[in-house]
Formats: sequence, structure tokens, C-alpha cells
Amino acid sequence: MRLISWNVNGLRACVQKGFLDIFNELDADCFCLQETKLQPDQIQLELPGYRQYWYSAIKKGYSGTALFTKSEPLHVHYGIGVDELDTEGRLITAEYEEFYLVTCYTPNAQQGLARIDHRLRWDEAFRHYLSELDKHKPVIVCGDLNVAHNEIDLKNPSSNRGNAGFSDEERDSFTKLLACGFTDTFRYLHPSDTGIYSWWSYRFNARKNNAGWRIDYFLVSDRIRDKITATPIYNEIFGSDHCPVGLEINMEV
Repeated sequence: MRLISWNVNGLRACVQKGFLDIFNELDADCFCLQETKLQPDQIQLELPGYRQYWYSAIKKGYSGTALFTKSEPLHVHYGIGVDELDTEGRLITAEYEEFYLVTCYTPNAQQGLARIDHRLRWDEAFRHYLSELDKHKPVIVCGDLNVAHNEIDLKNPSSNRGNAGFSDEERDSFTKLLACGFTDTFRYLHPSDTGIYSWWSYRFNARKNNAGWRIDYFLVSDRIRDKITATPIYNEIFGSDHCPVGLEINMEV
């Protein structure tokens, strides 16, 4: 089974940059998007063979997630279950026979950590939500989680220490999430690989110089991590300031 996650930073703009060709080439069983920045009636995507699920922010042109899947889920749920956190279209959960698939766009703490309190409330609710799902069946989580966990996960850790996405608070919060019984799939297969990122600032020729961050993830319940077969990061694909990340997993083993 091949799963793809991509923060498209505005799907309408990404479509103009070759999204459909990329989507068809990757040929995923499930394709998860973050930061769609639209309402469902603002786009018509022809994706033969896929069911489409959309969750948009109340604020137009902001945030938003989507899930395109070849197999019809048993059930699809929108939001994290906390009213104050469920206005920005940040989380979709699809239940399948053998697992839950969750696509998430984690709030950014913003410059100067102006939104760090909101971010940490989200993280706490997210941990609780995933832990409750995990009691019933294994969970596969993907998305832009807006944190580089360790120094190996970004090009310039020293100069970014304390910035949004690499603050001690966010990194510690991510450690707590993994401690709840989840595995960072890329690091599981590539524990010491460096220079592999999923997001680059549009400034300072960051992508040209590969001055990036790995903030897009696939996590899985610890008990299914032995089923992981590949964790590609498609850093050759453009169209957004993020690149797609993938998970190949054999749930039948």
C-alpha cells in the first residue's frame, strides 16, 4: 500500500504547477493534502477511481485538508473533537478495516512564538485523540506537523533554535507524542540520514541550497512499524514550498 502526504500551500496554485500530473505519476492508494486554502466548491478535480473528502477552514483561503482514496473508508470523521480547535479544517480521519488514517495540518506557532499556546493546546488534544484511536486499531498519521524534531531534521539548527517549528516546547511535545506509542517512519528506516528535507523557505534560495526542514511526516502505531517497507521523500518534486512524502507499508504481513 502506497500513501502520499503533501502540503500543497494552496491547491489551486499547485494545480497550475502540475499537481494532476504528479498525482497520477505517484499513483497512491491514499493521497492526503494539507493547506488546501479553499472551499470544496472552489475547485473541480477529476480524479477517476478516487473518493474525495474535504475539510475546509471557516476562514476562506486558509488552512484546510483533503483526502483522496481508492478504497472507500468505513467511516470518515472531521476535526479533533475540540470546538475551539476545529475551525481551521486541520484534521481528517478515515477508518478502514485494519487501521485508521489521519491527515493533519498542525497549527504554526508563528513568528516570535505568538501562537505557541494555541499550538500546544492542539498538540495535547492531538496526542489524546490519536491515543484513543490507537486503543481500537493501529493508526497511520501523516501531514505537515510543523516541527523539526531533532537537529538532524533541519539544515541550520543553531540559528533556528527557539524559532517556530524548532522551539524546545514544540520539540518536547513531539517527543511526548512518539512516547505515546508512535514511530516516525522515516527515522525508523533512516536513523542517521542527513540533508533530507520536506520544506524550504521561499527566501534566500533555500531550496537551491537545500537549506530545508523535515516537518512533514508519516507516523504509525509502534505495533505496525515492522510492516513499513519504504519512506520516500520526493524532494525532486516542485509545485509547493513543501515536497510530497510517502509511506509504503504491507498491512498483510
